[in-house]
Amino acid sequence: MSSKKKQSPGTIAVNKKARHLYELSEFLEAGISLTGPEIKSIRLGRVSFQDAYVEFRQGSAFVVKLHIAPYENAGYAPQDPDRDRRLLMHAREIARYAGLVAQKGLTVVPVRMYFQHGKVKLEIAVGRGKKLFDKREDLKRRAEERDAQREMAR
Repeated sequence: MSSKKKQSPGTIAVNKKARHLYELSEFLEAGISLTGPEIKSIRLGRVSFQDAYVEFRQGSAFVVKLHIAPYENAGYAPQDPDRDRRLLMHAREIARYAGLVAQKGLTVVPVRMYFQHGKVKLEIAVGRGKKLFDKREDLKRRAEERDAQREMAR
């Protein structure tokens, strides 16, 4: 029996911390600009969303602090695992999300990375930071739901 949770087909990684830290809304699929060795490392599942977020600069969107471990058999090309990677989005989408980020308390975070038709896609969402009592409330609600499910199974 596998201890890993079931993920949808093609899913590479999920940012579980984002759902804990933010109230997420307005999801969007974006392409991501990667190098060959990064793709091979992603296929091995060596991705970490630790503190990753989306930043808007000069009319472009970049994902910052997305860690993709270096591929061992990459050859001579040096790899920076924490470099800023450009997101492939329409100009109107970039302008809209940049406007939302300019509001107080909103940020854009990557939620999930997956393959779609052989291309790597990144699902991003607008998030509003949760307060400590909101996090506790969510944990309590999930624990109650889990206990109810156990009782129903018996």
